[in-house]
Amino acid sequence: MNESPSQVALRGLPPHLFLGLALVAVFWIASWTRLGVLGEYAFFPQWLGYVLTVDALVAWRRGAALGRSKGSSLLMRHPREFAALFLLSAPVWWLFEGLNNFVLNWHYLDTQDFSFWRAFLLGSIDFSTVVPAVFETTELVSTFRWIDRFRTDRRMAISPALPWALMYAGAFALGAIVLAPGIAFPFTWVWLVLMVDPLNYLRGRASLLGQIARGDWRLVVALALGAAVCGIFWEMWNYFALPKWYYTVPYVGFVKVFEMPILGYGGYWPFAWELYGLYHLVWGVLRRPSSALTLDAP
Repeated sequence: MNESPSQVALRGLPPHLFLGLALVAVFWIASWTRLGVLGEYAFFPQWLGYVLTVDALVAWRRGAALGRSKGSSLLMRHPREFAALFLLSAPVWWLFEGLNNFVLNWHYLDTQDFSFWRAFLLGSIDFSTVVPAVFETTELVSTFRWIDRFRTDRRMAISPALPWALMYAGAFALGAIVLAPGIAFPFTWVWLVLMVDPLNYLRGRASLLGQIARGDWRLVVALALGAAVCGIFWEMWNYFALPKWYYTVPYVGFVKVFEMPILGYGGYWPFAWELYGLYHLVWGVLRRPSSALTLDAP
């Protein structure tokens, strides 16, 4: 008896889906119930579980679309690239932690007084999940057919001056953050994409600016939505956790969804674009082939 494509897909659910779901369930409960050591150190295994779950869903959905038992996902097509994203992620987020010393928009509550190096090590482990989570969720968004509506035939002429103007604007925004953080704090989430993506465009690397010029807005939208989904999970899982973070944002700190002011969720969109730009900048400098965020993978 022949199986339908959906039956083939269900039979071929990747094994790491169940590992991911188990990690999420166990450490979500441990975190919210503050279950001793498990609760205090739940962030990394919980988000690793999220990353594995989403990666498996990407493979399952792509396989189902082709009537196969398995499809393509970042972990399955390039495990070394998958692991490298964790190494990239920690220093990227430490960059934003450094900027927070000026804007003071988020703060941490903890039950222990860690030494600097222990806090740095534990923070780096937790921060290593940021880029993989956003990229995996972006690939999951890309498996839905409606995302293709954002690929059009409307090309956009890019003036040779535009990339340079954007980079100067990014440099100005960074300077404003340092010199006038009480006013310029929203620039924390846009300065980097203004500097890095145009640089990648000028160097011939993958860039959002280059894709927009071709009329392809799919990755712009998918990244924004992927980061927004991650943002909801970050803030939701943080709400009853300890350690946890909270926000003090001038002028726009009203109407909170979990700990985050509702307008703050808009920062996740450019944040994802910055991660994409940094990824291709670093991989370009290292002359490594990039296989993350392959929207057209089979």
